[in-house]
Amino acid sequence: MKLQTNIPLESASKQFGYEDNVLLLGSCFAENIGEKLLYHKFQTMVNPYGILFHPLAIERVLHDVHNNTGIGEEAIFELDGIWKSFVAHSQLNSSSRGALVDKLTKAQEQLTKAITKASHVFITLGTAWVYQHKETNIAVANCHKVPQKAFVKGLLPVEEIAGSLKRQCTIIKKINPKAQVVFTVSPVRHLKDGFVENTRSKAHLISAVHTVVNANHAQYFPAYELMMDELRDYRFYATDMLHPSQQAIEYIWERFLEVYAGVYAESSRSTKVKTTLKEVLAIQQGLSHRPFNVDSEQHQEFLRKLRVRIAKLQQEYPHIEF
Repeated sequence: MKLQTNIPLESASKQFGYEDNVLLLGSCFAENIGEKLLYHKFQTMVNPYGILFHPLAIERVLHDVHNNTGIGEEAIFELDGIWKSFVAHSQLNSSSRGALVDKLTKAQEQLTKAITKASHVFITLGTAWVYQHKETNIAVANCHKVPQKAFVKGLLPVEEIAGSLKRQCTIIKKINPKAQVVFTVSPVRHLKDGFVENTRSKAHLISAVHTVVNANHAQYFPAYELMMDELRDYRFYATDMLHPSQQAIEYIWERFLEVYAGVYAESSRSTKVKTTLKEVLAIQQGLSHRPFNVDSEQHQEFLRKLRVRIAKLQQEYPHIEF
């Protein structure tokens, strides 16, 4: 008896391995996959500006990097003793203006470097709803608890989203012509906007992405469809019933590796990635092991062997640190 519909996936023509650099930008689902890549010790940069939910916020930081426009003083403000920026997530918030500027400067430097080195840039879109700040006319990345009367809320039309995504691809390709751009749509449900409104938002994003993909500007990874069509059960959601559960993230992660790291393919390159991935995971599990007696001879021998395995792995991949 068949109890699940499966989405057929093909291996990407361009894949990444441990020698490559990967950049992830966008919504919190980019963070989920980014955390998995970092844990498995792929060379990864995730959201230097923090989580960015909508296309215009992502385009803004890419535009600033490409044009080296600096920090964007008009987007910096102070609220309740905390300095914030409308172009970045609250995780960059600081106790002083100078500290915030330093963080934004570092974020821009990190993003510039990451694009320059990336073999793949994965951009995850979360919502098509945007809040435009009336005073500065900025489609903000985050409202930072500024009163809602300071914004105008609107749903981006498909054509405007598609235009933004094309510009994002153009900027990335100008900086790094070899980078492969891949769009995904986050399976996270934004029900604060409303049930129907969330569906409209995702529909706009998906339609816009495929306009760009069909024009051969980028590729698409169906994270949204994997969640909606293969994992059609609330047991695959976290307790808030909005975000994918760890089990769902693990499942989508495995399908992601299947497509972009070729871990299930039959080739010498795929075998190398799979072997390294297995060794990294074994070391991580070894490091998390908690013995009954840390001073025992048996445990000390276990640690010695673990250090040997780490050193051997680092000889081939110096970037790997535990």
